[in-house]
Amino acid sequence: MSAALKANWNYPTTVWAGPGRIAELPAACLRLGMARPLLVTDEGLRDAAMVRRARELVPSAGLFARVRGNPVAANIEAGLAAYRAERHDGVIALGGGSALDAGKVIAFMSGQTRPLWDFEDVGDWWTRADPRGMAPVVAVPTTAGTGSEVGRAGVVVNEATHQKKIIFHPQMMPGVVISDPELTVGLPPAITAATGMDAFVHCFEAYCAPGFHPLADGIALEGMRLIQTYLPRACENGTDIEARSRMLAAASMGATAFQKGLGGVHAIAHPVGAHYNTHHGLTNAVLLPYVIAHNRPAIEARLAVITRVLDLPGAPYAALFAWVLGFRRRLAIPHSLAEIGVPPGEADTIGREAELDPSAAGNPLPTDASAYARIFRAAVRGDLSLAG
Repeated sequence: MSAALKANWNYPTTVWAGPGRIAELPAACLRLGMARPLLVTDEGLRDAAMVRRARELVPSAGLFARVRGNPVAANIEAGLAAYRAERHDGVIALGGGSALDAGKVIAFMSGQTRPLWDFEDVGDWWTRADPRGMAPVVAVPTTAGTGSEVGRAGVVVNEATHQKKIIFHPQMMPGVVISDPELTVGLPPAITAATGMDAFVHCFEAYCAPGFHPLADGIALEGMRLIQTYLPRACENGTDIEARSRMLAAASMGATAFQKGLGGVHAIAHPVGAHYNTHHGLTNAVLLPYVIAHNRPAIEARLAVITRVLDLPGAPYAALFAWVLGFRRRLAIPHSLAEIGVPPGEADTIGREAELDPSAAGNPLPTDASAYARIFRAAVRGDLSLAG
């Protein structure tokens, strides 16, 4: 089975996919001209076997393992200092979405002279960067969720404002991705479910975002189908390599598709994560039905195609909504934000920040701060009747 699961992809970047392909890490570094890379990873993976293996494969690599679950600017600054002090020439970003984001941003900032926030994803701010100063990146995802391995941005928390900011540049894309499902085998069911639902939300919001982008729409639809089929299998049997490989593919597909746009789920999840340090994928999974209910007038006509792809009988909106609720229950996703420790007290703040979040631009229904605050309160309470 392992040989049948191996493939090389070059869209949106070069992806080496299949079991055991972490062994090709030295070749990936060589391909990108790295002789002394810095390996950037999550705090929790510092002593993990996969990190030890990566360092054995590339003995010249340094290690930076001070990335929080929601990376902050101080993590980037410390990583950048380590990169420059040891004169590294590239980055191996290994871990979940946080490590991948941090690694990409460290590589991006390695040759810049302006401060980090000058490159926030606002207008054409990305043109301020000197592309000659950007270091190459090999991305090695160890979760199947964010798809950051094929993204051109990194999310960083501004601790001064408690806001998640997106740092963007079109050349931030990793040069090589090693998508090895064996690295995800140890993920517990709860993390597998939360990260997998993150990928589903990426696909769903991208498909529902306004505008004509058939490439993104096709990828989003197939991503949703893969997740419907393989996420329960990956949760029920963590050693199911086929399920793990398909979920890694779906995660990359979600991040590829959301070049079209995201929406209200992410617009709310970003400030919630920044204020309460919640797991991003889990926050998205909890919020999804509340935003679907709110967006119903704008998305109902689009749902017929999704329900055909997912083979859901009945009227499209009712069928999709019932399936989302049932799928979450099957994966043991909490129904309310209160269940993951989020209080209702900052609803107005969350609403204001959600309206300003870049993801809000892709929401199919124009939504202001008061409406986002109302959705947030509904999600905290677990009351779907208040979402619309």
